[in-house]
Amino acid sequence: MNISTIVKGAKTFAKKHSPEILTGLGIAGMIASTVLAVKATPKAMKLIENKKKEEGTEEFTAVQTVKTVWKNYIPSVITATASVACLIGSCAESNRRRTAIAAAYALSESALTTYKSKVVETIGEKKEQKIREAIAEDVVKENHVSEKEVIPTTKGETLCYDVLSGRYFKSSSDSIRKAESAVNKRLMSDMYVSLNEFYYELGLDGIKLGDDLGWNYETGGVDIEFCSQLADDNTPCLVIDYRVAPKYDYYK
Repeated sequence: MNISTIVKGAKTFAKKHSPEILTGLGIAGMIASTVLAVKATPKAMKLIENKKKEEGTEEFTAVQTVKTVWKNYIPSVITATASVACLIGSCAESNRRRTAIAAAYALSESALTTYKSKVVETIGEKKEQKIREAIAEDVVKENHVSEKEVIPTTKGETLCYDVLSGRYFKSSSDSIRKAESAVNKRLMSDMYVSLNEFYYELGLDGIKLGDDLGWNYETGGVDIEFCSQLADDNTPCLVIDYRVAPKYDYYK
């Protein structure tokens, strides 16, 4: 490895991990600032005592105190200012990346929607349905129910599989349609709903990304499609997919 390769690698690493690096520097700077301030305090106190003796007084105003000791705290103030700048920079970079991810997600979502509509237009709805069923079959085959937890609910006893969260649970087609209807009704009044709100209606716990993904009034609400498949233990399974995928920043 030559010097230019090492430098290029270091630049790439720094760019990739800049939010973490800036946050670390900001925290370290705050700690250093506190340490510097603590170390400067004994000297400052001594300066105040000497100044009081020079002026023959026992009391100092706040202004007099600041004028006497401010130079001692310059390193601490500079370090604290730099630390704040690092933390602000970290926040700004994180926001910029989130915006870029959201834009890329929206672009991919638009491209996928266009692709789906063109597939239906080209080969017809029946053949497109067969393709979706084949995909659902592969999904169930790759996610063995015998190796996963099946979450019980009070909504039914039919084995179901949710393609977004990758979870098996017990429910029924009627219960799922009722959950879909309830969430879409809420969408009409609130203008947006999260993915987790749909899961709660199904009797499931939310997932980590469930509050970051959702639907809004403009892009369309929850639109479920079912495919019936056999799980690896030959149990009939209802595979749940979404005609309108939940999107990031749905509440904006």
